[in-house]
This record gives sequence, C-alpha cells and structure tokens, in this order.
Amino acid sequence: MNNGSYTMDFTLLGFSEWPQLERIISALVLIFYVVILVGNTMIILVSHLDPKLHTPMYFFLSNLSFLDLCYTNSVIPQMLVNMWGPDKSINHLRCMLQAAIALDLGSTECLLLAVMAYDRYAAVCQPLHYTVIMHPQLCHRMVITCWLGAVGSTVSISLLTFSLPRCGHQEVDNFFCEILDLIKTACAYSKVLEVVFLSLSVIFLLVPLSAILISYGVITRAVMRIKSATRWQKLLSTCGSHLTVVALFYGTAMSMYLKPQRSTFQNEGKFIALVYIILIPSLNPLIYSLRNKDVKNAVKKILCAKNWSEK
Repeated sequence: MNNGSYTMDFTLLGFSEWPQLERIISALVLIFYVVILVGNTMIILVSHLDPKLHTPMYFFLSNLSFLDLCYTNSVIPQMLVNMWGPDKSINHLRCMLQAAIALDLGSTECLLLAVMAYDRYAAVCQPLHYTVIMHPQLCHRMVITCWLGAVGSTVSISLLTFSLPRCGHQEVDNFFCEILDLIKTACAYSKVLEVVFLSLSVIFLLVPLSAILISYGVITRAVMRIKSATRWQKLLSTCGSHLTVVALFYGTAMSMYLKPQRSTFQNEGKFIALVYIILIPSLNPLIYSLRNKDVKNAVKKILCAKNWSEK
C-alpha cells in the first residue's frame, strides 16, 4: 500500500462509539430531514406562486432555501445509510465530492446572507430608490456571483487535501466527509494548505460577516429616526428574521472553522456540525414564515385555493 492510496474507502466513524445514542440521533435526523424538505420546498413554491412575493428579498430567500436543500441532500442520505447499516464506509470519490460540495455550499451561504443584508439596507435606508438599486438584473448577478464565487477556492482546497499522503489512515472521525477531519487523517503537514484554508476562512466568513454588521449598523441608525409603529413592526419582522438566521449560521460556522483544532474537542465538533447541518436548515423556513406576515398570508392563500379547487 502506498502512502497516497486512492483505492481504499474511507470509514465514517460518526457516533459509533455510542450505539444507543446513534439510534436516537438517526431518528431525530430523519425527522429534521423531512422538516427541511417540506419547509424549504414550501418557501420556494410560495415565493414563486404568489405575485406579491416577487421581490428581491423573497428571491434571495428562495435561493437560500434551495441552497439548504442542496446542502442537506449532499450529507444526510449517506449519513442515514451509514447509521442504519453495519457498513460505515464511503468510497474515495464520493467522499471527495461530499467534502467539496459541503464546503462550497457553506461558502455560498456566507455570501448569500451578506447579499440579503445589503438588500435590507437598500430597503430601509434607500426606500425611494429601492426598486432602482435592487433591479432584477443586479439581483440575478449577485446570486450567480454567490453560487460561483466559491467554486474555484473549494476545488483548490479539496484537491490539496486529497493529495496529502494518508499512510493507511482512512478513518474519518465524523458522520460525513468534512474537510477539517480529512486534513487530520493525513500523515504529512502542509503549510500551503494551512495558509490557503485560513485565508479562505477569513474571506468567506469574516468579510461577509463584517459586511452584514456594517449594513445593520447603518440600518439601526436609520431605524432610530422612524416614528411610525407600523414601519417599526414591518422592519423588525423582516430584519429580525434575517438577523436570527445570521446569528445561528455564523455562530456554528465560526465554532467549526475558526476555533483551535484539538482532538479533545472532536466530540463537541460533531454535535456542532449536527446543529449546522440539520437544525439551521430546518429552522430557516420557520423563522421566516413565523415572523413574516407576507409569507403566512401567501401560505394561507395557496392552501385556501387548493381546498377550494378540491371542493
């Protein structure tokens, strides 16, 4: 066996050291998976079917829901198969694709949340020029930039990771092929990979987060001058939903990628990844629908129209 063997499968250890807990986790994951599929599909359909929701905010929200669907579908099915069966292996190519897709979609979400913050800034601080600023062509360009912006960097870091020699170490101490855990399986240190990964973490985590904080700083200053209770309530419903999603997403993402990588924190990291993968995508539709009257009214309208057609 050579050091950089590409023929062996990886073994995803997951929660196998706690067999009883693994069964409970697999049942919870399945429940959340159904919630993710139903909730995010509902957001996409409602945003598409209701003409009142054909606005930049709901265009970005439907892209966020589609991204969450792609992310969970790239991880959870394989995770459930490994949890329910005795075989916890995943072949080399599938593992590489899973790691690259998860990293790319996570980076895309960072950029998309920053774009959504800019949309809220334009709506609150430039209301008279909002339709001119956020015209459809610009919205489509920003979304395309978000989706394609991380592809090159994701491919490069994935290739660097999988080119490292492993010396027969094929066990990944996680429930999916996560890039940091794959780096730990290598038996050689790469300074280039460390620098590239740190640089990309700053670009795709800290820079968008800084843009979001600046946007909401300006929004806060503008909101303080508003005296209308109705506008206050509307602003809190739309901006509050986005801020809640940002806090959940960046809190877990920074815990995963910007903390010291020590083996003693590995089990903690698994549960953080679990929150990142199943809890946040399932909460996003609930946060936006429960705090947003437009979405709730659109859902009621579609359901009423369906019931009327059945009668």
